[in-house]
Amino acid sequence: MADRPSEGPRPGPGEEGGSSSSSIPDDMWEKFLEDSERDIRSSAPKEPSARARMVTERLREQDTRGELPPGWRTGPAWQEMDGRAARRRKLWAVLGVVVTAAVVLVALKPSLLPGDPFGPGESEAAEASPLPDETAAPTAAPGASDPETPTLDRPFAGSPAERWADGEAGIVLPEAKAVGAVSADRVEQALKLTKKLLVGANLDPKAVRGARPEAALSVLDPKQPGLLDDLDTGLRSPSRKHDPVTLFSRFDPAKVRPAGDVIKTRGHMTIKKGTQGGVAVHADYTFVYPVVRADGPTEVTRTIVRRVLDVEVADPARYKVTPGRLLLMNYDQEIGNSSCFVYDGYLHPEFASSTSAGPDPSGPATDPYDRSKPLEHGDGGDCGTVTRT
Repeated sequence: MADRPSEGPRPGPGEEGGSSSSSIPDDMWEKFLEDSERDIRSSAPKEPSARARMVTERLREQDTRGELPPGWRTGPAWQEMDGRAARRRKLWAVLGVVVTAAVVLVALKPSLLPGDPFGPGESEAAEASPLPDETAAPTAAPGASDPETPTLDRPFAGSPAERWADGEAGIVLPEAKAVGAVSADRVEQALKLTKKLLVGANLDPKAVRGARPEAALSVLDPKQPGLLDDLDTGLRSPSRKHDPVTLFSRFDPAKVRPAGDVIKTRGHMTIKKGTQGGVAVHADYTFVYPVVRADGPTEVTRTIVRRVLDVEVADPARYKVTPGRLLLMNYDQEIGNSSCFVYDGYLHPEFASSTSAGPDPSGPATDPYDRSKPLEHGDGGDCGTVTRT
């Protein structure tokens, strides 16, 4: 602190140069000296204390002679400075609350920052990332998904299929290797024909919307007794005995339409020696179809279809077959979320906001996404439920 001037006491009441109205209170004088000395020390390179005393004495003399404006120590300049500081403190107090809240929110969900500079968390990234290709039957059903409601923007929300591949990308062929006397080229041909059958029966946009599945039919051998005749009968006059949905995924365009252009697909193929002198292909795939009603409402539901096929490419030198065509040895299916005992040639998805077109479920509950178990069927007289769609 700077020293007070030592040349005697300040003038008192009635003495020269002052009066009771112009006397300076001690505490204000001390504050002024402290501020002055601090400012001088910060700017003066030499003898700050001596200079402080000189400035202080000069200001005191000017004050005694009445040369300084009233309130120069405590007047508007100090008040304005203090006011600005107060406003600044208030502003930072408000901003502090906002910034604190923002910091907490970003810490809880960093993806809110533009561009998500921190990247998603490990669990969130794993949940959003696509699954690797399936090369063999899984050992368990997919884990539970967040119970989200599907929408037109996200028709697979709340479904394990959200991480599955889109359409044909989910049908990945295994490496073609020779099987016994069957060359790798013929094995590759059998794999490609099987994929063409799966795509034409379950992914072709026109066929899914109810048109005749010409691409799928063109892969099948017309020399296989009764096969194409039975399929044609089912497509032309569907019935319980000839039901085309046992092989083809078809929806009635007058009742439902696809919710977007994506059908999710997951499965695998295996190869082995066939019974007809060629190669046999076993295919096990699940397709997930999001749909909405055709009459306008945007409620999204999903139908899940699992198909298991056994096909062969026979040896044309030993059997009466058509080269480049498939023999369909066995085919089976499991359909989730479609009305039971409706045999009009179409799948009939059920919506949460409407009643079922078929009988009430009476059979066991199954998980349509569980690909770890072989297909099981009862006596055909029950109608089961699905645990999720």
